Amino acid sequence: MVKEELLRFDGRPLFPERLAYTANYDLSPLEACLYADVTDYVRNEMNRADKLDGKRKGTVGFALTQLQRRLASSPEAIYQSLKRRRKRLEERLEEMKLVARGHAVKQGVAETLGEYIVKKQIDIPDNLDDIDDELSAEEYELYAEQVVDQATAAETIHELDAEIVILKGLEHQALQVVQSKSDRKWEELSSLLQDKPEMFTASGSRRKLIIFTEHKDTLNYLVGRISDMLGQPESVVIIHGGTNRDQRRKAQEEFRNNPDVLVLIATDAAGEGVNLQNANLMVNYDLPWNPNRLEQRFGRIHRIGQSEVCHLWNLVANETREGEVFNKLFEKIETEKKALGGKVFDILGEAFENKSLKELLIEAIRYGESPEVKQRLNQVIEGALDTNHLKEIMQRNALVEQHMTLADLYIVKEEMEKAEARKLQPYFIRAFFSEAFPLLGGEMRSREFGRFEVRHVPAIFRERDRVIGETRTPVLKKYERICFEKQQIRMDGKPMADLIHPGHPLMHVTTDIILSMHREKLKQGAILFDANDDSTEAKVLFMIDHSVRQNSADNPLTVSRRLQFVEINSQSQADNAGWAPHLDLEPINDNDLIRIKTVLSQPWLQGDLESLALQYASRHLVPAHYQEVKARLEKQADKILAAVNERLVKEISYWSDRYIKLTDDVSAGKQPRVQPEMARRRVDELTERLNQRKRELFTMKNVVSSTPVILGGALVIPQGLLAKLKGQTTFSLDAQARARVERIAMEAVINAERKKGFTIFDVSAQKCGWDITSRPPVNADGSILPDRHIEVKGRAKGQSTITVSRNEILYALNQADKFILAIVLVNTDNSFEGPYYIANPFTKEPDWAETSKNLDLAALLERASKDV
Repeated sequence: MVKEELLRFDGRPLFPERLAYTANYDLSPLEACLYADVTDYVRNEMNRADKLDGKRKGTVGFALTQLQRRLASSPEAIYQSLKRRRKRLEERLEEMKLVARGHAVKQGVAETLGEYIVKKQIDIPDNLDDIDDELSAEEYELYAEQVVDQATAAETIHELDAEIVILKGLEHQALQVVQSKSDRKWEELSSLLQDKPEMFTASGSRRKLIIFTEHKDTLNYLVGRISDMLGQPESVVIIHGGTNRDQRRKAQEEFRNNPDVLVLIATDAAGEGVNLQNANLMVNYDLPWNPNRLEQRFGRIHRIGQSEVCHLWNLVANETREGEVFNKLFEKIETEKKALGGKVFDILGEAFENKSLKELLIEAIRYGESPEVKQRLNQVIEGALDTNHLKEIMQRNALVEQHMTLADLYIVKEEMEKAEARKLQPYFIRAFFSEAFPLLGGEMRSREFGRFEVRHVPAIFRERDRVIGETRTPVLKKYERICFEKQQIRMDGKPMADLIHPGHPLMHVTTDIILSMHREKLKQGAILFDANDDSTEAKVLFMIDHSVRQNSADNPLTVSRRLQFVEINSQSQADNAGWAPHLDLEPINDNDLIRIKTVLSQPWLQGDLESLALQYASRHLVPAHYQEVKARLEKQADKILAAVNERLVKEISYWSDRYIKLTDDVSAGKQPRVQPEMARRRVDELTERLNQRKRELFTMKNVVSSTPVILGGALVIPQGLLAKLKGQTTFSLDAQARARVERIAMEAVINAERKKGFTIFDVSAQKCGWDITSRPPVNADGSILPDRHIEVKGRAKGQSTITVSRNEILYALNQADKFILAIVLVNTDNSFEGPYYIANPFTKEPDWAETSKNLDLAALLERASKDV
């Protein structure tokens, strides 16, 4: 199974479709002349380099291919490269003349240039043929910059002088092209940017776009041209090999969230480890000679979370030797894409096993005028992208060999739903952030439903972000859109929104500032009122912080942190209070505060209740949290280790066998493209990588439980106790009667769901926000229907209202279509009517001051149905 085959639980593809287009253009007469002359220079110098020794031959060949690639990149890039190369070689020539004179005076002979260059050799890897795979994109850029302007095939001062004369002519020719403003490649890009409908939303706004180039000179050139075209210099951000980590993160965040930033121009340094799925448009201004880079680039936007079709345009010059190879490659890719269902891009890097794409391009540059060579190159591409060959590679690289069993899928799905239920609900986060952010001077405005624009982030936030330094992503000055629910991230025709969650840098800093201002108030405690509790005894509620961390002295990373709640009654008995009981409580008013003075003086409140709460948490809540995290991490680490072992051991065996074969070839007098030393080094690197991953995975699952800490507490006064103190008679059923009604209602719903063929799980004791999980049978096509989360409300016949807590409403809204309210009317003889089902029972969250709502039972029953 490759990633194009991955599905969601409901059967929808996990990844959207991706479409690639070839944008061909013709060179202008001036550009065509420059291309021919520079290519002749490169070809002639390569022929001379063939006579050099091994390492120097590779160095010069690498430098010349870089020059050819800059020729294809832009007039600006080849002009600047020729100028720098000419200047460097002139400096070298002057040095050599001085050295030669001095050496001749001393020894009577002149040292040759070839000898001098070997002494001055730049330190680059031995296996230059595989440098694209050995080096990261950043390292590759730095090496290329060092080598391209210096390495030469000239062996003597006379040869170097002659090469400089040629370079001067080419430099002048390139300058003429630059000054003529004749740049057909830019004109093609400009046409794409202005004419392609995919570049714009339905409302006419420009979509965000990523442009990849291979060279910094072209990058700087494009920044100027595109900024002028858009009329806004701030609309363009850049990432290249020289961009430091902080600047890179800032550029990514600006591109993701700043509405003024429309274009990211990047070299392949941005093609590794960067997620940019807020954009779905990409242009390859320059095409990499390593096909792995093509997938890495496209993978920046074609990621999990991308909901739109991804479009890629590859700019290819007609009537150039590289262009002929790329056109044939893309034509074959399109053919195989139709045959294999769009699964070609992921395996391009492995398709050229016997002859690399770079070798094909160099051969085209050197011998491309020969019809025999052209035919052979076409045959190599046809063979590399043969359908059966590609199928073999896909089978070898499959993410998993077997589909997950239905039982495994249900286990994963259940774990995801439990995590969804436990997480801090988006409504709570929005309520907090909407109050706290403006309070601290921030400005946010409502835009589309559930989405907001942050117009101004005060400097205090960015200063705080730099001080605490816990998030790698910087806080920005503004955000084009933010939201609090996953389904609001993307909206047709609107900017992608940043999801505000507890780990988001803006939320993280907001929370940190508020806590620094008010943390001590938590420890002081509070007196709160529970309007949903008819009991007549007060309770004390404790909020406890518990963490599970890695057992590492060097880096004790916290892997899970959870708030736990313990309540203690008047008999000093402790119990689990659930996930978020405080959200259903409200401040007690001043008049009622006077009435509960007798409660405050009760002896049990003077005991060491904190110790009782910590003891209960340590015995019951902490171990459960620890075991849950430990089991999850062990399972995850073991699964990763098995996959890593399988892949790396296979690679180690492959390179070990290849080392033996290459050694035999060298002993037999052959000259293999890959040297045995490179294969041996590859074995060592893979072995060390395997050992390092084993160490990391051991650390990952080796976790310890931290000591629980009490953050705060509250005395909770139930409405039953307050009514008693007021001398009022409560109208609620007594506890025994309520238990009878609730039991009958639960049994009625469970039996009704089972009759439908559903599998039932009673989760009422887990306090997860609903009472019953009802699982439908699997569809005929194997896809899984969503579970039904049913909240059961039993009422004695004759009652007129149903009370729902703030928490219950918010859980319902968070679960959306999965949440169902089931009402059962229970008669005095234990017979019942119902159950009556209401899907989506609530349309909006409670106001900030509401802790519960009384709903009219008759109105609810009018909306209800016996079959949902």
